[in-house]
Amino acid sequence: MRTRLFSFALLCAFAVSAFATPQIQHWQAPSGAQVYFVEDHNLPMLDVAVSFPAGSAYDDAAKKGVAGLTHGLLDLGVQGMNEDDIARKLADVGARIGSSFDADRSSVTLRTLSSAAEQVVALDILSRVLQQPLFTEEVLGREKSRLIASLREAETKPEFLSEKAFGKAVFGEHPYGWQTEVVDIEKVQRADLLEFYRSHYGAREAVVALMGDVSRQQAEAIAQQLTAQLPQGGDVAPLPAVAGLGKSSEQRIPHPASQSHILIGVPGIARNDPDYFTLYVGNYILGGGGFVSRLMNEVREKRGMAYSVYSYFMPMQQPGAFQIGLQTKNEQVDEALQVVRKTVRDFVEKGVTTAELRAAKQNIIGGFPLRIDSNRKILEYLSVIGFYHLPLTYLDDFQARVEQVNTRSINEAFRRRINPDAMATVIVGGQAAGEKK
Repeated sequence: MRTRLFSFALLCAFAVSAFATPQIQHWQAPSGAQVYFVEDHNLPMLDVAVSFPAGSAYDDAAKKGVAGLTHGLLDLGVQGMNEDDIARKLADVGARIGSSFDADRSSVTLRTLSSAAEQVVALDILSRVLQQPLFTEEVLGREKSRLIASLREAETKPEFLSEKAFGKAVFGEHPYGWQTEVVDIEKVQRADLLEFYRSHYGAREAVVALMGDVSRQQAEAIAQQLTAQLPQGGDVAPLPAVAGLGKSSEQRIPHPASQSHILIGVPGIARNDPDYFTLYVGNYILGGGGFVSRLMNEVREKRGMAYSVYSYFMPMQQPGAFQIGLQTKNEQVDEALQVVRKTVRDFVEKGVTTAELRAAKQNIIGGFPLRIDSNRKILEYLSVIGFYHLPLTYLDDFQARVEQVNTRSINEAFRRRINPDAMATVIVGGQAAGEKK
């Protein structure tokens, strides 16, 4: 029995070490776009993503909401097709256009069959969406109304209020802390969208990711087709630096919800930070590892104060937030805060144990194949690698970089980056000061 178990362990170890990561090809298209491509003929599918530095942080301070509306209207009418035509033609060939939008990036994605008839139609539509959006007054007016209604509804929800206040508390006046208000949306004009599109959706700023059943030659032609007629664009100004927090702050926002929403955090790290892997592994131990994390053990398992508690770093172009979050009963907010703060302080001051580090590495490395087990997941990695200028060997190096992390590097990195005495806290829930029950 012992021999069989030993043999199985060796087989598992060999399987992990022999796991093949995608081979990434990279080039610059004649249009100026950067292209990242993985050729794979196992499925008759093609996945495409085109990303631009056109997220919400690129809004003008006096024109918040323009970036989001520009992104949202890209596929709601193009030269020769309205939004219904686009939806119908995509459905006819079994293709789908999607999108994602955050503070840094605006991305448009396409999934289509790789067979010629379907692929040609789908790529033609994506080409027009990217290069010939109309931004009609009628559609803009409708989408503004829809967004205003959505914002007004969101203002009643504790999770929205907490995120809004948290962004302001952590980032201050930096664009990462901006929140779009109803008054901002009301002011947006079609000319604002056209100007933002021309200045932020240029070919030289584009990152094209392709994954699937096409050859290198086909991929080159596709990337050029999707970007050749993009606006001339210009040099998009880099985002301003994020300032650290000099002191702690705490904000309590009354809300009739039965549970309070708590967020605690500070500015964290940028996507290409040299401490990225060290902090990633360390945070897995603190609050990113689910039931095996310290925060979960202290808050839920030992005291039953919350169903879930988590922490994570959100690496962005500039340092994004390091965030801790939980929900707890209104009457035990102060006790839960005390437990969380003590757990973080102990983690920063005393560091991690060898046993914790070993378990974290095993879980992260053992789960790595699941990170790239689909075309869509690989496509997102291609986009991230291209947009944030990460090395082409990022996926190849991932497991080795995790393995190199040690207890000393974690302890030193957290002491440099996380000051328990200078963190922003936001609590949404409970009653206002002096309010009677």
